[in-house]
Amino acid sequence: MSDGRADEAGLARAFGPRLDVRDRFGPQRSGLLATLRGLDGSEWTRPTACPGWTVADVAAHLLGTDLSRLARTRDEHPGPGPASGEPLTRFIDRHNAQWVEAAQRLSPRLLVELLAWTGPQIADLWAAAELDALGEEVSWAGPGAAPVWLDAARDLTEVWVHHQQIWEAVGLPVEDDPATLQPILDTFLRALPHTLADTPAPAGSRLAFVVPEPAGGRWTVTRDTDGWGFEERPEAGTSVTLDADTTWRLAVRMTDPHTARSHARIDGDQRLGEAALELLAIIREG
Repeated sequence: MSDGRADEAGLARAFGPRLDVRDRFGPQRSGLLATLRGLDGSEWTRPTACPGWTVADVAAHLLGTDLSRLARTRDEHPGPGPASGEPLTRFIDRHNAQWVEAAQRLSPRLLVELLAWTGPQIADLWAAAELDALGEEVSWAGPGAAPVWLDAARDLTEVWVHHQQIWEAVGLPVEDDPATLQPILDTFLRALPHTLADTPAPAGSRLAFVVPEPAGGRWTVTRDTDGWGFEERPEAGTSVTLDADTTWRLAVRMTDPHTARSHARIDGDQRLGEAALELLAIIREG
């Protein structure tokens, strides 16, 4: 086996099979813009699930995320990083808060117009990307460089989650279209090996995380001497079954593991199943 194939096998074990979401960016952004254009003045000031942020603040955050992505990935301009000794999560929180505060000078109309410009730029960036190359770290999936396809999928989930928060803030139902929801769940479940990284289990232990169809699927990980990784096998010693809505909310901490446990069925090792319900697919330290 060549080194390249060995690397591919290692990446597949760490992050799962390749996921290509590039065709989702255009429709996703069209839907977001349609929502924002339909808001009245008072709806822009509604509080959201993001503590302290209104609908306008969430839209501003998405704009800042787009501009930051274009600067560092397209233009290779890294921008400022954490201060000396500053944890990554604290830096991200500070960076986001500074941008959102500055963007309060922008009107809703300007936010929409600017997002209408950045959206196609982001879609073009990912359309031209070499998906199988190594790119930025996706910290919730593991340390070190991650495949570009996972970085792209992370971008897709970022916008999707904030769109759900906007919908909920203005009293609209969240996404339930299986074709749209499935790649979001598929991306979030790539966090499973890293979620279990510090969970002791004998070599050969196997766990399946099952989200019922039509939006879900089955993600199976096994434990070997190097840790947890994906393995495409139907059988598992332990399985966790959780509905799609609770799964995505858990992954981004719009619900907590204790609440998710009340919705889940664990067959097999209860301790291992409960560890899997610590699933987290947002920025994390370490």
